[in-house]
Amino acid sequence: MKETVVIAFPRSFEQAQRIAVHLGATLLPYDADVFARVFESDRRIVALMATGIVVRAIAPLLHDKWIDPAVVVVSPDLSYAIPLIGGHHGANELAQELASLGIRPVITTATEAMGKESVEVIAEQHGCDVLNRDSTRRVNAAILEGDVPVLAVVGPAIVIACPDVSVLLKKGEYTVGIGCRKGVKKEEVTVAMQQALLASGIAMVDVFAIATTIKKKNESGLVDAIASLSAGLIFLDDETINAQTARSPSKAVRIGLSGVAEPCALAVAKRKELVMEKTVYGRVTIAIAR
Repeated sequence: MKETVVIAFPRSFEQAQRIAVHLGATLLPYDADVFARVFESDRRIVALMATGIVVRAIAPLLHDKWIDPAVVVVSPDLSYAIPLIGGHHGANELAQELASLGIRPVITTATEAMGKESVEVIAEQHGCDVLNRDSTRRVNAAILEGDVPVLAVVGPAIVIACPDVSVLLKKGEYTVGIGCRKGVKKEEVTVAMQQALLASGIAMVDVFAIATTIKKKNESGLVDAIASLSAGLIFLDDETINAQTARSPSKAVRIGLSGVAEPCALAVAKRKELVMEKTVYGRVTIAIAR
């Protein structure tokens, strides 16, 4: 995904060029389809025009606040920068970057408006993403009421998090779902992981989370292998796994699950896109999503 684009009417190109140079962004002329063209390819969008135009243009494109780009509207007279969507996902920061041009950021997200940092901002500061995204509403609400502790857990460790606890993991694009036979050895899992990532052209550093069923919590070979890869293993309950749609038939139906590798990968994925269907490596099964 590219970084930043500035969109403006030709009559505003001189002002828009100042913004584009300041941000190191690409400058594009406005047309009826320009937002649709850049919505999935660019991470940050600055629109130098009336707010109503932008609202109507992006409304049909909105999908998920966690993957939609940050959009900031700048008033035509360069007075105000208004984060329209993605305030906690880069838009507030983008608006603040424009302050040195004399453009006043108008921040409306509750935590920042009250001078506090949201879960998403704290995650970004630590080079992390939020695993359990539904938790952020409750945690951000609690931040507004008072201090919420940030606790760092150094492993090996097992963390049981309640719904109002946000879990932050190192940034990464891909998630791995993994299943295994009973009594699997550490070496089997390690080799299977290496082969799966190699076949997919994915580096371990780009893996956000590795997930399996809670039924495998006592498989020491699995746990030790993932620990040796300097990664965290997430154990998912049956309800979370079965809420996903398994793409391939699975023998896991015999233990009450729709599957293991594929639904586990999808459950913790950001875009819910399967990039490698479940593949069997000996006694280990792996699927990869993003």
